[in-house]
Amino acid sequence: MNVRTPVENRMGHDHAEDVTPPSPTQWRKSPGLMVRGGLVGVAEAVPGISGGTVSLVVGIYDRLIDAAGDTISGIKFVLTGRFSKGWATWKTVDWRFILPIIAGMSVGLIAALMTVAPLLEDHPTQTRAVLFGMIAVSVLVPLRMMRQRMRPVDWVLLVAGVVTAAILTSLPQSQVGDPSLWLVLFGTAIAINALVVPGLSGSFILMAMGLYIPVQHAVSDRDMAFIGVFFLGAVIGLSVFVKRLQWLLHHKRQATLAVLAGLMIGSLRALWPWQDDDRMLQAPEGHLGIPILLAIIGALIVTVALIVEARAASKQDES
Repeated sequence: MNVRTPVENRMGHDHAEDVTPPSPTQWRKSPGLMVRGGLVGVAEAVPGISGGTVSLVVGIYDRLIDAAGDTISGIKFVLTGRFSKGWATWKTVDWRFILPIIAGMSVGLIAALMTVAPLLEDHPTQTRAVLFGMIAVSVLVPLRMMRQRMRPVDWVLLVAGVVTAAILTSLPQSQVGDPSLWLVLFGTAIAINALVVPGLSGSFILMAMGLYIPVQHAVSDRDMAFIGVFFLGAVIGLSVFVKRLQWLLHHKRQATLAVLAGLMIGSLRALWPWQDDDRMLQAPEGHLGIPILLAIIGALIVTVALIVEARAASKQDES
C-alpha cells in the first residue's frame, strides 16, 4: 500500500520537487532556536535587512515556512467549522520548533526597535557598512540550496528579483504624523510579507508608508490598540501569502530560490553605506578605511556562521 507522508500531502505526490521531511525537534534545542528567532526579529526592526534573509542564513527558512503554512491551514479549517481537520493539521506542526522561534523573534523585535534602530540613525554609514557585508555573503545561501545548475529562466528570474528589490528600496520615505488604524492594518499586512521573503525589508516598507516611526512610538508608549491592530494586520498578511510561498518552495523550488537570490542582491542598494536622507546613493567619501573594515567584518561573521551551520548539518546527517 502506498502511504503518503505529511509533506507529500501538502505538496502533491507527482509534481513536488524532492524535499526530505525533517525529523521532529527536541526541546533541548529550544535555546538555540530562540537565539535564531531573536536574530530574525532584530533583522525585521532594521530598515534594509530582511528577516527572511536571516532565517535563510541561520538555517530555519524552509521549516519555518512549512510550520507557518500548516498553522494557517489549521486556523482556516477551524474558522470554517472543520474542527477535526484543523486539529489534525495542527498536530503535524512541529511546535517544539516554531514556539521557541516565535518567542525569540518577539523579544528580538522589541529589543531592536529600542536599540538597533536608533544606532542606525546615529551611525548610519558604519552600521550600513556592517550590514552590507553580511547580506552580500548571505546571497550565497539560496544559490547553494539549488539542486541543479542555473537555467536561462532562473537567470531571468534572478535579474527580475534584483530589479524589483532595487526599486522597492529606492522608494522615498513617507511622513504620516498620526496614521489611522486602517492604514496601520493595511500597511502591516503588506510589510509582514517581507518577513518571509529574503531581500525585502518589512521596516523599509513601513518607512515608505510612513508607519515606521509610529510603530516605534507605539512600542515605546505601550499603545495596546495600535499594537493589537499591528498584529492583526500581520496575521491577515501572512495568512494570504505564506501558503502560496510554501507551495512555490515545494513545487517550483529552483525558480523560487533564483527570485529570492535576486531580491537579496537588489536589497544591497538599501545598505550602500553612503547615501543621503532621501536614499540617493553617493560616492564613497571621508575616511573609507573604517566602513570597508566594518563591511569585511560583517562578511566574515556570516561566513563563519555558514561554515558552522554546514558542519553541524553534516554531523547531524552522519549520526
